[in-house]
Amino acid sequence: MKPIEAYVKSIPDFPEPGIIFRDVTSVLQDADGLRLAVDLMQEKLAGIEFDLIVGPESRGFIFGVPIAYNLHKPFIPIRKKGKLPRETVSIQYDLEYGTAELEIHRDAIQKGQRVVIIDDLMATGGTNEAMISLIEGLGGIVVKTVFLMELAGLKGRDRLQGYDVDSVLIYPGK
Repeated sequence: MKPIEAYVKSIPDFPEPGIIFRDVTSVLQDADGLRLAVDLMQEKLAGIEFDLIVGPESRGFIFGVPIAYNLHKPFIPIRKKGKLPRETVSIQYDLEYGTAELEIHRDAIQKGQRVVIIDDLMATGGTNEAMISLIEGLGGIVVKTVFLMELAGLKGRDRLQGYDVDSVLIYPGK
C-alpha cells in the first residue's frame, strides 16, 4: 500500500492563484486510500478514553462514522442550520468571507461525556473552535480532535490552544 500522501491530489492555483488545494476526494475514491485514512486517524485515538465521536457535516461524517463503528462508540453529527429535526443548540461563527451556523441536538451530549472530534481538514480552526463551543455548552469535555489533513500555514492550532490536536498529514502552507 502507498503512503497516505500519495492518495492526496494537490491542485495548484485552486480556488485562487497561489493556493494549493489538497483534494480529499482522491483519497475517498481509492479503496486502499480510504482504508488507510480511516486507520491512520483511528490510530491517533490509541490510549484516549472517550465516550463518543462528533463530526461535522459532511466530511466529518465520512471519517467519523467508520471510526465510531470500529471502536463501538456513538457518532454525533453537527450539521448546518436547519438540518436537524429535534431541538437544537446552535452557534454562529466567522468564515473568511461571511458567517456560518452549526447545530447539534440539545440531547446529543450529556454533562461530563468525553468527546473526540473527527474531521477531514483543519485550516483556520474556526469550525473546530465553534464545535468545541457547542460541545462544551452541552457539558461535554473535548479530549481530542483528529484531522486527516492540516494546513499549518493558516495557524488553526493557534485557535485551539489547550486542546489535544492531532493530524495525519500536515502541510506547511495554505
